[in-house]
Amino acid sequence: MTFVLKGAVSALAVSCGLAVMNAAPAHAYTLMDMLRGDRQRTQSTIFMDQTPGRPVPRDAAGGSLGGLDPEAPLPKVSGPRYYTYKTETLQFVDTSKFADPVVTGAVADVSPGGDAGQEPVVQRRFLAQAKVRANADVAKALEAYYGDSRNPLIWVEGNQINERAKSAMATLADAASVGLDPADYALQTPDIDPANPDPAARDRALTQFELDLSAKVLAFIQDTVRGRIDPNKISGYHDFQRKVVNLAPVLKLIRMSPDVGAYIASRSPDSPQFEALKAELAKLRAADGSNEEQIVISLQGLLKPGDSSPEVANIVKAIQKHGSETLRADHAATLAAYAGSTDYSPDIVALVEGFQKERGLKSDGVIGQATVRAMTGGDTNASKIDKLIVALEQVRWLPEDLGSRYVMINQPAYMAYYHNDGKEQLSMRVVVGGKNNQTYFFNDQIETVEFNPFWGVPQSIIINEMLPKLRSDPNYLDQLGYEVEVNGHAVASSSVDWYGSTDSVSVRQPPSSDNALGELKILFPNSHAIYMHDTPSKSFFKRDMRALSHGCVRLANPRAMAAAVLGTTVDDVAKQIASGQNHAVKVPQKIPVYVSYFTAWPNKDGVVGYFDDVYGRDAYVEKAFDATTKARGAQI
Repeated sequence: MTFVLKGAVSALAVSCGLAVMNAAPAHAYTLMDMLRGDRQRTQSTIFMDQTPGRPVPRDAAGGSLGGLDPEAPLPKVSGPRYYTYKTETLQFVDTSKFADPVVTGAVADVSPGGDAGQEPVVQRRFLAQAKVRANADVAKALEAYYGDSRNPLIWVEGNQINERAKSAMATLADAASVGLDPADYALQTPDIDPANPDPAARDRALTQFELDLSAKVLAFIQDTVRGRIDPNKISGYHDFQRKVVNLAPVLKLIRMSPDVGAYIASRSPDSPQFEALKAELAKLRAADGSNEEQIVISLQGLLKPGDSSPEVANIVKAIQKHGSETLRADHAATLAAYAGSTDYSPDIVALVEGFQKERGLKSDGVIGQATVRAMTGGDTNASKIDKLIVALEQVRWLPEDLGSRYVMINQPAYMAYYHNDGKEQLSMRVVVGGKNNQTYFFNDQIETVEFNPFWGVPQSIIINEMLPKLRSDPNYLDQLGYEVEVNGHAVASSSVDWYGSTDSVSVRQPPSSDNALGELKILFPNSHAIYMHDTPSKSFFKRDMRALSHGCVRLANPRAMAAAVLGTTVDDVAKQIASGQNHAVKVPQKIPVYVSYFTAWPNKDGVVGYFDDVYGRDAYVEKAFDATTKARGAQI
């Protein structure tokens, strides 16, 4: 968010969701807070001493607080950090209760006089000798199933593994097709010599395989439902309630399933987005083994409408390859008529503008490096595959069903989309947090639209950006028309000791044409103080790289988004704004909002677009993948 200072030359960036180090959390104080009367303060009021010279801090009774050094460095506010990924703990499965001597496999007659020539069976007593490590959930499911002597072995029959085991292993071996790592689920079949005269060695190997395969299958199902890594362990910018996968009935369901491989595969997400990413991954992997032509566009500088360039032919070829079916259909006549001309003619310009629009680029027909990158796919096949694998993992962090009505914000694409009845009905450019003030990755529910909002200045802005000015000129905020409170009491900016703590100080900007939040904000209450809003700084939307705010999401067309979530018209939204009064309107029904981070994501036509990893988050996800695989493959 950015607000323009009245009478000032420069703009001051607005912060959303930054935490104060060794201080109370930042709180954006709004008119709604005042009306509720829920603002509580515990710090002493800090007033200016009226004698000449440096202000002396005073408590509410006028006594000196003292101990403050005017030469001390300015305090700073830091945002969340990225972590060294810590894998989940693997424990040994408690097999002590698996020693029941019941037999399984081929039906055996163990009564006196039974057929001594019947096919041999595996003895369950060897299960107690198996050594298997798993996470707590998988271990619990294994202990529940194999601890019940009524449950037969699943993967072993007679003195060999069965077809059910072979089907399961084939599905696990194909884990890469859904973005998982086959190494996490790999295991060897028992090396059994049919002529081995030692049945105990055979049974011991088969029962070890039985538990190993069950553990791998359970881990695969858990991973494919919720993801193989915990996003909250990646960074403080990730905020998810990790899914709980009910593994208790899985082994029984597998035992009863007529097609085990199909059952295991069915547990992967089946949303349109996941399916599109999965199909794209298969296509790129197939292309890796082919001699597919790579299109290269070599431009120096910009190609503008009316110019001429030999690269026009490659531009048309690239759009034919990477443009959506809808785009190609809309411009079918242009594509069919193109005969290799070097002229950047109006019909080709219109084709390029359509491509730019569907990729979230500035739709002006001017071709620069951002457009060239989008046209040529930008990344190599290998880097695209890496992005797809990360995206498939991240889809699993979200609800399996995004809903028929929701808002999706994709930060790397700098776009927001409104879906209704399962279809995209609105899209617009957005500005998100810069690299030093990143927007979080989480999901929530839209509850309120606030018109003519106050801007409650976060502590991060007060400390990092206002405080240096206020120490030079304590009247700074008074001159700008900002409202200042200390312990909930309105005071003049000039009466505050800006060399003391700001914990008890709140600052807000009244509604105005210069207000940092513009005409409205769309709220989905969260602990990060992130929301969507208008902005007076419209020029930022013209840029292709729009990681420019302090964390909140600025909307290029806030009135349209407000109308969409309220289920009303843009004209009605305009009337609400025209009142000039600060007021909030609840949405008729809470709407899911996904403040997401996908460097690969399909558009409404199912065409996957690739975006720059502006925050470098994919690398942290990939490090977590590596750490997880290493931990799982560690020797027992």
